Amino acid sequence: MMTTDISTPPRSIWLRIGDALAALARGQGLSVVFDRLQSAPERSVGFTIAVIALGAKMAKADGLVTRDEVAAFREVFAIAPAEEQNASRVFNLARQDVAGYDAYARKIGALFGAGDPVLVDVLEGLFHIATADGEYHPHEDAFLRDVTRIFGLSDGCFRGMLSRFVPEAPPDPYDILGVGPDAADDEVRAAWGRAVRESHPDRMISRGLPPEALRLAERRLVDINKAWEEIRAERRKAGKKAAGKETAGQGAADADRNL
Repeated sequence: MMTTDISTPPRSIWLRIGDALAALARGQGLSVVFDRLQSAPERSVGFTIAVIALGAKMAKADGLVTRDEVAAFREVFAIAPAEEQNASRVFNLARQDVAGYDAYARKIGALFGAGDPVLVDVLEGLFHIATADGEYHPHEDAFLRDVTRIFGLSDGCFRGMLSRFVPEAPPDPYDILGVGPDAADDEVRAAWGRAVRESHPDRMISRGLPPEALRLAERRLVDINKAWEEIRAERRKAGKKAAGKETAGQGAADADRNL
């Protein structure tokens, strides 16, 4: 007799966030949630709440409390209309919480560990939100620089985000790939390959991102590949110029010998 395997479909990240918020005792702040998300399966809930909560703190710091937060979060997450309520509730709880953004950032950093790749994902999500309105405000810049420091991420990581998201920032493909301009060709190629692998949807899910946030990978891969192509083109051009000078110099030397 054949049996049909009817598996339960996975619950959306927004329903799981609703569960986490429902567990809060009356009067507890949102920051308490991070103390309860220590197990690996809940890292995706922690990541999502981290991006929305810090996004709310960033909006409050800049005075942009009237903008459509759900529209901004759609820069990072896929949110069905029926699930907007849980996303908005996280935003409002964080905005109303008296705890400062630095307290949130420290709890989030402790949840994942200093320098963890998920913290880079959180920072990237915040850059998406900060630039969703087409502007990058000084308060947002100060906020994101401080969050980068609290997360234990490098200045190069921050500069790479600026290069990708802020049109007014000096574009630097080397910062995007995380290498210096003097890096050997093999080192640059290896950094590019590593960045591409780390941006694969399967890899991102395995480190704690929910499927609803995989649109982060789309722009990241475009930017990574563009940086790689810019560096290749620049180095090919420099190589041809150097070869041309060498040929010209050799020709002059031959002419001198023939005098």
